[in-house]
Amino acid sequence: MTTFGSGCFIAWYDVQLGHETEHDHWHTHEHMIERVAIPGFRRGLRYRSLIGSPRLCIIYQADSLQTFASPAYLERLNDPTPWTTESMPLAVGVNRTMCNVVSTHGHGTGGYLVTVQVAPKSDNAGHLKDWISGKAMPALAARPGLCGAHLLIGDPEISQIKTREKEIRGAPDAIADWVILVEGYDRVASEQALAELRGREGLVAHDAVENLIGGLYSLDYMIDEVEAKRVWKPR
Repeated sequence: MTTFGSGCFIAWYDVQLGHETEHDHWHTHEHMIERVAIPGFRRGLRYRSLIGSPRLCIIYQADSLQTFASPAYLERLNDPTPWTTESMPLAVGVNRTMCNVVSTHGHGTGGYLVTVQVAPKSDNAGHLKDWISGKAMPALAARPGLCGAHLLIGDPEISQIKTREKEIRGAPDAIADWVILVEGYDRVASEQALAELRGREGLVAHDAVENLIGGLYSLDYMIDEVEAKRVWKPR
């Protein structure tokens, strides 16, 4: 995806079995619209897993990381709508991470999304970051079947801000360290990118810890700030 701004919210989670249609209706017809209408939010995207759990990956692009600590956003998190209050408990196993976009390559929005949660070895984060940003991401973004590659680095402090919505969900949210996103227009090429990043010559060979968490998703729904602000009717 073309990145709008330097802030990125990313979340992964499952939905309580049998409530998928209920969740997706709320998420499409209220929740994402409400979020992207907040000042500083630029675009929201929802992806659905092609290879198992977690079922969903949610992305919000924002002007900066500080958008996710802004009074306007925190006001919504602490005063959820009735529909949100009813729907939040449907999310299971939530990883919700506020990130800085530190490297981005490519253009457009691919229909397929590879996600890899990765953490650097404590003594060599610089080497891993340089390899991802300077070599791996540019090469992947230019490959046939792919169109973008991005590195996000999570911010624990902002990700851990306590809110009413977190209370409603109940269990604490997990937080990712670093996140790699690779976009594609061809599923086979996207699967190959995931395999390479997780393979023996990929991230671990360049000083990432071994417990990588990977996923492959297809684009489900997307809305930008112009349309969200036109559609959203504040209470």
